[in-house]
Amino acid sequence: MWVYLLAYNLIRLLMAQSALLVDVLPRTLSFKHTLQLWLSWSGTRKQTAAPDAISGLLLLVAEQSVANRPGRIEPRAVK
Repeated sequence: MWVYLLAYNLIRLLMAQSALLVDVLPRTLSFKHTLQLWLSWSGTRKQTAAPDAISGLLLLVAEQSVANRPGRIEPRAVK
């Protein structure tokens, strides 16, 4: 369980750094998009990650944002 919490927090940290770079709120960025980009990027990167590659990843993360969803409630379905 600790590994899942660590992974979740690392993805949120990536989102926070990306939001800081482009001056938006971290909550406006898509978690799923960030996760997919990270999995793709980490699978194809070399042993040493160049700083420009990391900044490119952060810019890609900031491209996908989610709309404002006030009062969103999603109750579980009753079977």
